[in-house]
Amino acid sequence: MQITKLCKSSTFRLALIYMALFSLSVLLLLGFIYWSTAGYMVRQTEATIEAEVVGLAERYDLSGLSGLSNLISERLSRQTSETSLYLLTDMNFNPILGNLEKWPDAQPSDQGWLSFHIDGASPHAEQRKALAKVFPLQGHFHLLVGRDVHNLAETQNLIREALFWGLIITIVLALAGGIMMSRTMMHKIETINDTCHRIMDGDLTQRIPRSGGDDDFDKLIATLNRMLDQLELLMQGVKQVTNNIAHDLRTPLSRLRRRLDMLRENKITIDRHEELLDQTISEADGLLVTFKALLRISEVESGSRRSGFKNVDIAVLLDDLIEFYEPLSEGKDQTISVERQQIRPLHGDRDLLFQAFANVLDNAIKYTPAGGHIRLSVNDQPDLLQVSIADSGPGIPVSAHEQVFERFYRLETSRSSPGNGLGLSLVAAIVNLHHGQLELSDNCPGLNLRICLPRV
Repeated sequence: MQITKLCKSSTFRLALIYMALFSLSVLLLLGFIYWSTAGYMVRQTEATIEAEVVGLAERYDLSGLSGLSNLISERLSRQTSETSLYLLTDMNFNPILGNLEKWPDAQPSDQGWLSFHIDGASPHAEQRKALAKVFPLQGHFHLLVGRDVHNLAETQNLIREALFWGLIITIVLALAGGIMMSRTMMHKIETINDTCHRIMDGDLTQRIPRSGGDDDFDKLIATLNRMLDQLELLMQGVKQVTNNIAHDLRTPLSRLRRRLDMLRENKITIDRHEELLDQTISEADGLLVTFKALLRISEVESGSRRSGFKNVDIAVLLDDLIEFYEPLSEGKDQTISVERQQIRPLHGDRDLLFQAFANVLDNAIKYTPAGGHIRLSVNDQPDLLQVSIADSGPGIPVSAHEQVFERFYRLETSRSSPGNGLGLSLVAAIVNLHHGQLELSDNCPGLNLRICLPRV
């Protein structure tokens, strides 16, 4: 089963392709080595024989048969071993002079080359390979000049065997390396699969173990683990939102149901009937506002609004914001001061940015007591735009700084004041869409909320 899985793996197939290409390249390299060594030795032997043939032919042309015979006898007497082969025959191939007993039975090639075997020195010795060239002489004489190439043939055989076994070893090592690499890759993939199966079974805390290196797999695993962290946070968020929706909407729905039951009774007066209708409509409007806010947050978090980004004049946007909320702050005898410098345009969604700043300023006005002060300041840096809104209200405890951006989270557990706990969640979604950050700090007294938006 393991071998079957190994053979079906894409890594093993890639390893086989690599092995085939590598073996082909090694085969070409070994073929070139063989041609460069054994082929060179054969060519050198042929050149030596041809040089001797030319020398003997010249002597025959100058001195005739007697001169040729003397030169052959002289060369035979000088050689210590029968490396060089000579045979001079008449027209019937009867030997006249030389160190061969008879004319070889092999047929010469078109270029006059003969490849044949000669008997060894002893009866039990193996036959030795020889290479010679035939040269016809005037007077119907035949001259054969050659060399004993037995050692050359043995060397060629050794080279061929070495190249063959080198190729076999290369294939075996490449196959072994492919199997080892495939097993390693399969082990890593199986680890990822096992972790994914445990996550699919409901254990969202599982993470893919890393090998501790810094290779491509570890980088991929790190990315997958970050994705799993985000999925776990999203699932926890969905669970928390579900619980919060059930908790927050149960009370208004119960009130809505009770008022509808009261409207069914015939004993209530006309004035009371109209009052209950107004309260029911108001309760329904509150529910619609909550669901509209949830849909707005989902739309922002999906990233679909990013396609409509364009340059936004932040200075004009903040002027519109102050103009819109100044009457509300004056109604509570609050003052709003603005500290800003020259602001460059920012790439983003104007409506969403206005919504984010408006939600923060609305909260500041809502929680700042009468006669309080709200300060809006802008710090335009080369790569970052910071917009801070500070108030003199009760502030937010440091322990709740992260929780206030969760959906339906509210500081007061009684939830008696108006609101649905989605305002800052929408702000966080808009800031994340613009790849920004939210920072909360103590204003002593009050809260200072800073929105940091990158320009890139």
